[in-house]
Amino acid sequence: MTLSKILSIVFLLGALGLGYRLYLGVDEVVEEEKMLERTEERIIEKLEMLRDAQIAYQATKGEYASNWNELKEFIEDGRIYIVQRTETTELLEYGKEETTVTIDTLGSVNVQDSLFNENKYPEFNLDLLNVVPGSGGKTFEFFADKIERSNREIAVFEIRDPAPINPDRRRNNNEKALRVGSRTDSSTSGNWE
Repeated sequence: MTLSKILSIVFLLGALGLGYRLYLGVDEVVEEEKMLERTEERIIEKLEMLRDAQIAYQATKGEYASNWNELKEFIEDGRIYIVQRTETTELLEYGKEETTVTIDTLGSVNVQDSLFNENKYPEFNLDLLNVVPGSGGKTFEFFADKIERSNREIAVFEIRDPAPINPDRRRNNNEKALRVGSRTDSSTSGNWE
């Protein structure tokens, strides 16, 4: 066998080995991206569930829950009232209208049964609702307060991921961490929307 054939075989084997390592490196990055995406989808689902619970809490109590224990107790034992609103308009003698609004409470349903029923969330577990998926047991940060806007007090809340696994979301002291609500505005939107 000549030196050129030996070198050709060695270079071919080297190129195949290098190509395989390159493939593994790219495959690893792609799998990591998919894992991050799946984890963030689970975090967003939980934040949406917590937002729904906060909105129901605020509608019932006039303010948002400031911690997980308050919200959990509301989900377990709270009730959402079913109301019917009817309006009747009467034309007065002098051409003006008078509208009468009647609000009638028809009944109530349990918060957990209404918001987190088995049809919508078949694997719902209230004890794990505040645990951030993929975090190793860390829980969401809760914030609720009242702020003044246009000489009125409005309730605000924010629920956020305290330790994002996505490196892009960890920059600048977790500035882009997944969150729902706002500390400075009456928004109930999530920063992924």
